Amino acid sequence: MDQDKPIAAVAQTSSVLLDTPATIERALGLMADAAAKGAQLLVFPEAFIGGYPKGADFHIYLGGRTPQGRAEFKQYYDAAVTVDGPQIAQLAKAAGQHRMHVVVGIIERDGGTLYCTAVYLGADGRVLGKHRKLMPTALERLVWGYGDGSTLAAVDTPWGKLGAVICWENYMPMLRMAMYQQRVAIWCAPTADDRDSWQSTMQHIALEGRCFVLSACQHLRRTQFPAERMHNRLPESPDTVLMRGGSVIIDPLGKVLAGPVFDEDALLTAELDLSLVPMGQMDFDAVGHYARPDVFSLQVNTAAQRAVKLGD
Repeated sequence: MDQDKPIAAVAQTSSVLLDTPATIERALGLMADAAAKGAQLLVFPEAFIGGYPKGADFHIYLGGRTPQGRAEFKQYYDAAVTVDGPQIAQLAKAAGQHRMHVVVGIIERDGGTLYCTAVYLGADGRVLGKHRKLMPTALERLVWGYGDGSTLAAVDTPWGKLGAVICWENYMPMLRMAMYQQRVAIWCAPTADDRDSWQSTMQHIALEGRCFVLSACQHLRRTQFPAERMHNRLPESPDTVLMRGGSVIIDPLGKVLAGPVFDEDALLTAELDLSLVPMGQMDFDAVGHYARPDVFSLQVNTAAQRAVKLGD
């Protein structure tokens, strides 16, 4: 197996909403399937562990909440996981057994707050780090907390820096520059955006960052949503598709290597020729020879933000 040309995989399927043990089993099965295809890197969608309950509103409206909405949030809270908990340890162990790097979207529980987080798992079976979504979108802000700059760090792999930017964070120009400055070679974009326009965004980032882009979105149907336990505002037809996928793998020159795939579960794979990264940077390096630091500069605060600081 050529270490300069790893095989990457992107998983497109649904969580088992409000059933985290079943979702973990699904993730373990996909890791085994990806390993059987020779994959050394696997990316799961946004909020895969813990779930992205598209269509739920938790009965939130301006100026009010309801007991039913609080009860639904409690179920969602219970389905969330901690980075140092047994569920992530189980996935990390499997990553080590398969000698595979894994990026998995989770709903992270920290005290009374939930975060939309991407966790990096190493081929040695360790948790390498995490990234908390900086800016939840729209109603997400009412059930997820805000990340901070302390989780912006990309992680090392045998193929260069691996970074994760979650869903509409990919639209944040300054966040992208902060990642480019770390020389991310493999850009992971776990998302819940299944629109046609997402593909052009992914191609733009591949070209702008001169990096491989691996985007993973869920394929979730209305029949898979636990409507008896959580209200959903979207149509009740069994054929309703809540998220149709659109997962894709793109090279540093904007060529689509795999996908996009819609309206079905899929496990996409592609060989990543890492020589294309410096070849692409010959004529464009966003934070190098094509930058103009005399005109533009960006300051990034990477300190953890805490509400209470005790002692030193």
